[in-house]
Amino acid sequence: MLRVGLTGGIGSGKSTVARTLADLGAVVVDADAVAREVVEPGMPALTAIRERFGDDVFGRDGALDRPALGRVVFGDPAALADLEAITHPAIWRRTAQLLEQAPNDAVLVHDMPLIVEKSMGADYHLVVVVGATEEERLARLVRDRGMDEQDARSRIAAQADDDARRAAADVWLDNHGTPEQLGVQVRRLWAERFEPFNANLLHGIRARRPDALTISEPREEWTAQAARLVARVEKALGERAVTVEHIGSTSVPGLPAKDVIDLQVGVASLDDADEQAFVDALARCGFPRVGEVSHDNGKDGQDWPKRFHASADPGRMAHVHVREVGSPGYSWARRFRDWLRVDEAARSEYAALKMRLLAQGLTPSEYADAKEPWFDSVHERVRGHAAHSPG
Repeated sequence: MLRVGLTGGIGSGKSTVARTLADLGAVVVDADAVAREVVEPGMPALTAIRERFGDDVFGRDGALDRPALGRVVFGDPAALADLEAITHPAIWRRTAQLLEQAPNDAVLVHDMPLIVEKSMGADYHLVVVVGATEEERLARLVRDRGMDEQDARSRIAAQADDDARRAAADVWLDNHGTPEQLGVQVRRLWAERFEPFNANLLHGIRARRPDALTISEPREEWTAQAARLVARVEKALGERAVTVEHIGSTSVPGLPAKDVIDLQVGVASLDDADEQAFVDALARCGFPRVGEVSHDNGKDGQDWPKRFHASADPGRMAHVHVREVGSPGYSWARRFRDWLRVDEAARSEYAALKMRLLAQGLTPSEYADAKEPWFDSVHERVRGHAAHSPG
């Protein structure tokens, strides 16, 4: 089951995206709908709200006056915290029930406003953010919802800013155009990423790799993309992983690279990585195992054993290399990364090698093999840097 977190600032158009995804076949769990459900008449949370905030946030019919409550809590962190302490446990219990009811082969979309604020990105395979400028969202809230402008500004200010949302977003849907233009983006996302990603998860297979070798100029977003994947792997494996970190060329600022995020998981023993619970946890997270046993070409004349997993996400190629902490392969991956990060001449030398090999028209597999002689040649330089580095 593909789990998607859908979020965006108030007035961004998130609900429109959720409806489109539901029409395409997704199972959508709407956090706002759940929040309304748990404060319906007769629900325990409603009684607790009356006790904390009084009768002024209730209508004459005894129902909760949500706009009145909003005016009380937005802009008052203490009041908002009190409200969340009342409603959140009930919301999460009901949300868990709805999530468990979804079919195993579904694309499950959790329409949740506070994914970024609550640092929940690791709970999902993908986080989709619907984006629009603060000015556009303000205009929509006043024009379309009839909100008071100051009330709308307070609600916007209480949420995460766009920098935080972009850092959390695996997918950014730009909603500055028409509803039809937004719908085109959503349908394309469904066909090109959600459906194949879900199929790969269901069958435990990696996403199809590109046939042609390409080398990309350095991209700032690689760091944020890797951080999101690290968080998901850490959450999936828990104490089974001793370390999870970004390695490889995309972890070195300023270095051209294949557009592939490499992660290294350090384990106490490869026996731990062979346990079915470990393999299943990574597969559910979006990283099925590739082959039973893998190895690196060692620099000591020996093969360096590891376990290898690859991303099921067709929109984000990524590899997970599982190695024993302290093993030669584990240490080399870290030392090589750290050496390139600080040695500008080494980065330039490696970048030139990449460009020469790219010009030869090699396949990705041939390219990987062709780099091995250079890796062997710099082994002592890498060791020397590690020996003189702090820690």
